[in-house]
Amino acid sequence: MSSIIAKNREDRPYALTDGGGTSKELSSNFKKRCLKNADRTFAQATQCQETNSISALLSMQDSAFVVHAPNGCVGCVSFMNDNFKVGQFHRGVKNIRNARYIVTNVDEKDVVLGGEKKVREAILELEKRYKPNIIFVFTSCASGIIGDDVDAVASTVQKEVNAIVVPIHCEGFKSKVPATGFDTVFRAIQNYIIKGERMQKEKGLINVFATTSIGYKDQLELEGLLSVLGLHVNYIPFYSNVEKLKRIPGAEYSVAVCQVFADEFMEYLKNEYDIPYSKTGMPIGIRSTDEWFLSVARLVGKEEVALKHIEKEHRRVLPEIAKIRERIGGKRVFICAGTGRGVAAATLIEDFGMKLVGIQTPTYEEALIENFDQLQKIHGGEFIIDIANMQPFEQSNLVNKLKPELFIGMSTWVAKLGIPSTHILESKRPTFGYNGLLYLARKIENAVENPSFNIKLAKHKKLPYKESWYSENVFKYFKEVGN
Repeated sequence: MSSIIAKNREDRPYALTDGGGTSKELSSNFKKRCLKNADRTFAQATQCQETNSISALLSMQDSAFVVHAPNGCVGCVSFMNDNFKVGQFHRGVKNIRNARYIVTNVDEKDVVLGGEKKVREAILELEKRYKPNIIFVFTSCASGIIGDDVDAVASTVQKEVNAIVVPIHCEGFKSKVPATGFDTVFRAIQNYIIKGERMQKEKGLINVFATTSIGYKDQLELEGLLSVLGLHVNYIPFYSNVEKLKRIPGAEYSVAVCQVFADEFMEYLKNEYDIPYSKTGMPIGIRSTDEWFLSVARLVGKEEVALKHIEKEHRRVLPEIAKIRERIGGKRVFICAGTGRGVAAATLIEDFGMKLVGIQTPTYEEALIENFDQLQKIHGGEFIIDIANMQPFEQSNLVNKLKPELFIGMSTWVAKLGIPSTHILESKRPTFGYNGLLYLARKIENAVENPSFNIKLAKHKKLPYKESWYSENVFKYFKEVGN
């Protein structure tokens, strides 16, 4: 039986997690294989893979969770839980509940004596309270450093509970790339749920691997598009359950909503279960939606059907987009987002006649080179790329220098520079497909035409950086660049 090799995203050949320069320069050097990681001598505010591992599974309907960590490691869970409850409402759930999790609250005593007893007690308590079908146990930096053997605890306690107990090794220090947390989740699904089992193929079933930042409207949009091709969807792991995960090998096809999400898992399913897959960018905007839909259509041999549907949708949405393009066309845009969503946003703004001047992306790797080269053609020239997991000090420096007329991304920092901003990370509203395009068009138009909040905010709030920093080379703290 084949398997997914346990490795970090930065261990992929020619994968970069730190660097920067113009799109043309980076592409040229990358293709020559002479582009190396420019490690930072100073770094600020990064995200960890544990967050992505938890978020990928938090909404599973028949699950409960142990987070073996200090309390601070679950700070983001309140945000995830809010989205989970909204998602239940959108799906017609009448008795909306919170996510079911226990944090072991690793403290100084546990660091010295170990915290395995707490993990065991938490699993037994979850079983008693909720009777879940599956219990996920997430590790953390603290539990990893201590060396607690959560696999042994899970194996031992499994004899005492009915739920499947699944350890998820997502210690934050193991990887610089938060998306490694998704890979960790899929390895656990492979090892503890699918376990190499075979089943009869289900005619027309397609696995849709979806990130947790996608709302119910987006799910419906994808399912609607795929139904045109005669397909029905196993949508995972968001709002999934154990039975849906077990159905994965029975699908005829697989597709992800992002070119780097579940890519290794889909390759494993292809090799082990003969499930062909499509790996494209997020279906955000005209170009990316067309490409995503057509890529699946080619898998099932229904490209002509897809082209007719695309033509019909274009007739519906393009007149509306043309009106908005007249009002915001030509505006210069800086984008900061996850790898797949950032590239999708950069193609989206083409629909409105806007120009990309810079993008901050967590990774720069083989799977993305063609995308970035395409963006140069779309926008008629090179743009700045900052390869960074957050790093707001670099983002603020770049945005201040480039002076874009719109920032797309989480604008906690940039808003204080007075730059109009919005984001397309919407788990509560539509962003995907042709319907999502119309919503995003109006949202972006509103941000450009109503910038007064950010302008006023900049007058009263300042970022913590000295004025001298804004005149420095933004890549000053890269070892390759020098000081």
